[in-house]
Amino acid sequence: MLTQLRKRYDEITATGFQIIIITPSTGSYLEQFVDAFGPYPYSLYGDPKRELYNSMGHQTMKKWKLLAKAGKGLLKGGTKAFMPEDPEQKALVQKAMKTHDIYIQGGTWLFDEKGNILWNHIDTAPEDHATIDNILAEINKL
Repeated sequence: MLTQLRKRYDEITATGFQIIIITPSTGSYLEQFVDAFGPYPYSLYGDPKRELYNSMGHQTMKKWKLLAKAGKGLLKGGTKAFMPEDPEQKALVQKAMKTHDIYIQGGTWLFDEKGNILWNHIDTAPEDHATIDNILAEINKL
């Protein structure tokens, strides 16, 4: 999702909205992530205690369910389904799998300038992200 947001950043920000990414990671991990996968034209912030995630209704996926999805992806496409080929990126993903809550699901939120929620999509699974086209369609409805 971060890659798609990066590719279509200008298109999204041309609508008057800005992109802010909040992850359940620490600041030091985010620095390593940006070094390996970046740069990004938007800011990434950490919520390592998942206080914001929890307060907004995000859920942690059942471990068995995510492992079953990973196993299915492994059978279909090997580790390419979820593991980067670049050694630095791969090491960082492996570190995250050992040290982070990889089961928490994210979401997409649109707020007005006063902080009122205009629209949201809470992911139910790793593949359940709102697409950029969906986000733009919701923006155009506003």
